[in-house]
Amino acid sequence: QVQLVESGGGLVQAGGSLRLSCAASGRTFSYYTMGWFRQAPGKEREFVAAIERSGGSYYADSVKGRFTISRDNAKNTVYLQMNSMKPEDTAVYYCAARGGGLFGVGVNEYPYWGQGTQVTVSS
Repeated sequence: QVQLVESGGGLVQAGGSLRLSCAASGRTFSYYTMGWFRQAPGKEREFVAAIERSGGSYYADSVKGRFTISRDNAKNTVYLQMNSMKPEDTAVYYCAARGGGLFGVGVNEYPYWGQGTQVTVSS
């Protein structure tokens, strides 16, 4: 089992940048595929990005070219660098983990979740 804690959310102007971090407990962090999801008010939680234990990364079309997911297995941490941010990026961002080597885009594919961190982009 793994516990996840996100940090780094906040308020940023359109065009600005933020970096989210997700610290994981446990000594088997490198085993997990890690994902970032977000949920805007009144909308369903949606996939943003994922990074496999091999290092392969995947992105939603809406963030491709602007967001970068990375991981530091020595620090048990996954990051989401968000650049050129837009008001439509405003949401609660969640870190998630799943066992195995392949990424997934479905909420129900990830059994472990953090508590979320608010990101607000002003226009």
